[in-house]
Amino acid sequence: MADWVVISSLATAAGTLGLAATTYASVRSANRAARAAEQSMLAELRPLLVESSVDDPPLHVNFVDVTGITAPGGGAGVELLDDKLYVVLSLRNVGRGIGVLHGGRLSPARLSASVDHAPLEEFHLLTRDIYVPSGKLGFWQIAFRDPADQERQALLDAVEQGSFGAEVLYGDYEGGQRVVTRFSVLRADDAWQLSAVRHWQVDRPDPR
Repeated sequence: MADWVVISSLATAAGTLGLAATTYASVRSANRAARAAEQSMLAELRPLLVESSVDDPPLHVNFVDVTGITAPGGGAGVELLDDKLYVVLSLRNVGRGIGVLHGGRLSPARLSASVDHAPLEEFHLLTRDIYVPSGKLGFWQIAFRDPADQERQALLDAVEQGSFGAEVLYGDYEGGQRVVTRFSVLRADDAWQLSAVRHWQVDRPDPR
């Protein structure tokens, strides 16, 4: 005769296993949907800075002690005034989110894309936030005023030779998704041309 107790137990176990499998599949599907929604939200916030176009209007940027350093479209403003070096990069945000600039650094050498960006500890942080809306122009600026600054002297030599590099640190307006973008700055026909070389994701693994 059939052992109905055993059959009932097996049926209950099978039902429980099926329910567990269904629950597991539902949880995985919900997790995938949540990750997709998060990625979509982050994409709406993510900025990406490149050089502006040569057709863009020039930017006239003020410093604390100097007014009107001009950065042309697609280029940089590089001025040596009273032995003080002033640099302004003309940028465009081609990402979908508002970009907030945190800081940056200049390099006497034009580094290739194969060389990693400098440690964030070496970046000069801005004393104010600079915002670059999506699809709009913006700028990054830096000044070297101390005659005893060895970094300043190396950059003056690079300016004299007509080329140097720049790295800009920025993120979204919530303070996340930080990116380092490297630029090449090259003098040609008495003007300084700007070109983005590579972007690095700071707050998540680099996909490359």
